Amino acid sequence: MLQGNNKTKTRVLMNLTNIEKGTALDSLLIENDIKLLKRLPSIAHAYYQVEEKEEGYQVTYGVEENLTIIPSANVYTTNDDEFAFRLGVYEFNALGRNITIGGIYQNDIYSSYMANIRAPFLFGKRFGLALNYSNITTEEPVFLDDGTADYKYNNTSYELLGLYQFNFQNRIELGVNYFNEDYQYKRGVTNPEVPQDFDVNKLLYKFIYEYNNLNFDYQYVSGFRSILNTQYVISTEDILPDFFIWWNDFLYYKRIGKKGNWANRLRFGLASNDESPFAPFAVDNNLNIRGVGNIIDRGTGVIVLNTEYRHTLYEKNWFVLQSNIFVDGGSWRNPGGDFGDFGDSQNFRLYPGLGLRFMHKKIFNAIFRIDYGYGVTEDATNGFVFGIGQYF
Repeated sequence: MLQGNNKTKTRVLMNLTNIEKGTALDSLLIENDIKLLKRLPSIAHAYYQVEEKEEGYQVTYGVEENLTIIPSANVYTTNDDEFAFRLGVYEFNALGRNITIGGIYQNDIYSSYMANIRAPFLFGKRFGLALNYSNITTEEPVFLDDGTADYKYNNTSYELLGLYQFNFQNRIELGVNYFNEDYQYKRGVTNPEVPQDFDVNKLLYKFIYEYNNLNFDYQYVSGFRSILNTQYVISTEDILPDFFIWWNDFLYYKRIGKKGNWANRLRFGLASNDESPFAPFAVDNNLNIRGVGNIIDRGTGVIVLNTEYRHTLYEKNWFVLQSNIFVDGGSWRNPGGDFGDFGDSQNFRLYPGLGLRFMHKKIFNAIFRIDYGYGVTEDATNGFVFGIGQYF
């Protein structure tokens, strides 16, 4: 039996569980079902009850649903008076089937647009599809031997992904992305080997593997998760050669007492080591180092560790106020460089900081975060990073 769901279809939720009528009572199977239900964007909390009957046992799953039509927002500043924002709205439980659909508007000097549809259970409990469109325009720094040049950069992409879940803990995504990149020189140094304006079409093949053993209890998370992302990009221009890129995020969460949560993310990644000013790994506020600024450097390899302690300061009914103490640190391999670059002080960034989280327990991902990162390494900056949802 299932109780507590109003918007989410009962058949959809029961199809995702593994318990079956007439089989032996299996507490481990039930616990895994509850973990799975709590991971869904439509579910804020899940529990179960077991009653003994004359003919056996009756198991009832209970859920508390999230509000799933919510805005998204990200804002950041640095002490260089840099300001950018991203606003959007998403429905995370369209048609009561845990389908995500929505779009985003971004202003980072120029306007950008994104739209996404993700239906992980479109063809049953294991197979689904995702469609993504983006038209992103930003001002990108390009790092040359004699200094930095600024380019107006536009990326228009169309992506189709197949989604397959093997079991409770393991899933993959496999797909293709066709995109166009347009670079227009704006200011800064020049190099005769680097064109000032060029337009290139690319084809990207993507494979993602995820292991997920996280357990959620409202704002608290415990367990381990690993996400491997691999991509092969084919280009039509020699200035931007074909390249292979992969990175893996390792995430570990641990409950500390009744009100604390220790969260960690380790990212390690490598790409084809071409001496290109357009290296794929970026040092950026919204990606890896809070307070560092907007794409202040690039590399063909990355090692980043984000660690933070979250503590619930106040909780009443649906509202939670959480404090956050964090340290973000990382290093990059220079384009054409070697692994020794990871130990170079010029490539290393360390940013400790403080933050707050304002949370609604019954609205999916309704976490408004404010973080202030202060750099303590060479030529460091500092600044605020605002956003919806935990940083990781």
